Amino acid sequence: MLDVRRMQVLHAVISHGSVTAAAAHLGYTPSALSQQVAALEKEAGIAMLERVGRGVRPTAAGLLLARYAADIGERLAEAEAALTDLRAGRTGRLTLHYFASVGPTLLAPALAHVRREHPGVTIDPRLTEPDDALAEVERGHADLALVVRRPTAEHHRGIRVVPLLDDAYQAVLPAGHSLATRQVIELADLADEPWVGSEPPGPCLDPIVHACASAGFSPNFVAKSEDYATAQGFVAAGLGISLIPRLGLGALHPGVVVRRLGTPEPVRTIFAAVRESSLRQPALRTLLDALKAPAGPTADVSTRVRSRGGSP
Repeated sequence: MLDVRRMQVLHAVISHGSVTAAAAHLGYTPSALSQQVAALEKEAGIAMLERVGRGVRPTAAGLLLARYAADIGERLAEAEAALTDLRAGRTGRLTLHYFASVGPTLLAPALAHVRREHPGVTIDPRLTEPDDALAEVERGHADLALVVRRPTAEHHRGIRVVPLLDDAYQAVLPAGHSLATRQVIELADLADEPWVGSEPPGPCLDPIVHACASAGFSPNFVAKSEDYATAQGFVAAGLGISLIPRLGLGALHPGVVVRRLGTPEPVRTIFAAVRESSLRQPALRTLLDALKAPAGPTADVSTRVRSRGGSP
């Protein structure tokens, strides 16, 4: 395989008309450049230069490789400029995965901030189930994913998991329910109620089940929906009560009331999972900082995680 650096030395010699002039331009000794050209001729199996008086002139092979060397030099310069723009956050692409309830409140303001700070970066947000998003980061299909994690979840090599906020569950009752007059409802008071499930099995359902167990009962699920709007509709129809996280209560059904829960209060914790290698991207760091910032609509509906480190 031909050595690109030697090809560029050849191009310099031909452009300047002599080894001595090229050496002075490049800051090398003439003997060093002659050795580079000789090595290139050995690699190619053909002469690149021929002596003419005190100078040299290119052979047909020398002219051929010099043209390619010029093209390579231009492409390398373009690559260096593109890499500089990428390092500075002026260009690039960010792919991120999120789940539905964090989109309007947590993600949207953060994305708007990134677009203002890095207008040349293409952002590709993709809706994904919270259980699947971390795997997309591990496989390299996403730079960042918003996920809900169990407290005992395992650490993944090469992935940094950053806590963003605690999203507390609220009691959702039919309008006119006897407990609706209270501002705070104890979880134990819901033990004998029929329940409408709002979460699939996994890290979002676990806090509800564990909190109910701490209160001394297991919920009696009479209906299930993995969609918060539908769960509210079931509650409004009188099928039962439900627990829905604050971020999932952006649009309230007119037939329900929402009340805060006392101790034990079920809480799901939302994290950002990012590849360690991607953290060098300025736009990704900007996005992560915006997601962690206690500002915007989420400040009214969720409790930010404070005084925590990186991975749980």
